[in-house]
Amino acid sequence: MSVDIIGGGIGGLTTAIALQQKGIKSIVFEQAPEIKPVGAGIILASNAMQVYSKLGLHEIIIEYGRPVGRMNITDPSLKPISGVDLEFFEEKYGVGSVAIHRGVLQQILVDALRSGTLQLDYELEQIVPHEDGFELHFNGQETVDAQYIIGADGLRSKVRAKFFPDCVIRDARQVCWRGVVDFQLPAYYKGELNEAWGRGKRFGFVEISSGKVYWYALCNKREQHKDKALTDIFSDFHPLVKEILAATATEQIHYTPLYDLQPMDTWHTDHMCLVGDAAHAATPNLGQGACQAIEDAFVLSAFLAKHRPEDAFREYKQNRISKAHYIVNTSWTLGKLAHWRNPLAVKFRNTIMKLTPDSVNRQRSEEIFKIPSL
Repeated sequence: MSVDIIGGGIGGLTTAIALQQKGIKSIVFEQAPEIKPVGAGIILASNAMQVYSKLGLHEIIIEYGRPVGRMNITDPSLKPISGVDLEFFEEKYGVGSVAIHRGVLQQILVDALRSGTLQLDYELEQIVPHEDGFELHFNGQETVDAQYIIGADGLRSKVRAKFFPDCVIRDARQVCWRGVVDFQLPAYYKGELNEAWGRGKRFGFVEISSGKVYWYALCNKREQHKDKALTDIFSDFHPLVKEILAATATEQIHYTPLYDLQPMDTWHTDHMCLVGDAAHAATPNLGQGACQAIEDAFVLSAFLAKHRPEDAFREYKQNRISKAHYIVNTSWTLGKLAHWRNPLAVKFRNTIMKLTPDSVNRQRSEEIFKIPSL
């Protein structure tokens, strides 16, 4: 059996590695002509790191990243409102959460693949079904005959559009800036992810390597001003926020409007299966987008090693859909809650969060971090 994977992002590469370790041949077709160390940062939560531990990659990821022992929600002055002790889950599962540059992670995954697995400069143009599978037509490349395909090509998936054209992409009416900057955080912020919630906007930051900080900033679309600097938009936040923004070169800032995929009940046909954002794209409010794609890779590869692909695709969907939809829906709701603007509503929200016991926050995190035993 051979499986062709469309998309060489974190989900597609992790799926190929997981299949490789199960003795299943796969080829990854990526539209980019080369792998570049670009992008911002990423936080690999405990569930993702448990998968990478099973794949034998956790040590090198820890080596090139930074452990995150606590996650805090704060007010704009960086005064804590709520938090989760992530070291509890490290003790429980043997691996903790790690912040790392996305480009560095991608290169680690590429290096873990057998030579010839990753094919670059393959932009998918058309999928033509035939009796035993598909013909894959790529821009400027030869046509490929595929028996089984996995769509790992993100929110705007061409694979999904071919098979499920009625899916709905939702506008969250929020925008996000991300960046990586050479910056020395005060010692008491190291080893933590801090996310400050204001009125209709948020700012988060975490160290991803020695002297490098990954940050992200979000606001409602109606508050976005193209001619207004980020330092002005976040002028009412702690001075550290403005220092981080001011130190970041313009070319290191990535701007993205936020969307998700309205939960859909079907992720596969007999010869095609979707993973990651192609199946269940979420807004980034739980930091679980890539983590859920990594879980997909683990679960799908386990079932493909035991069953015929047609049965494996069905078992994978049944195993993953409840949690994936929970992430999508919770992230959507959390994004709206975090962007309230009314001062009284914000005060009420913050008070409730302060009064929520740590045990409740830990239980909610447990629902996200626990991975299936397969």
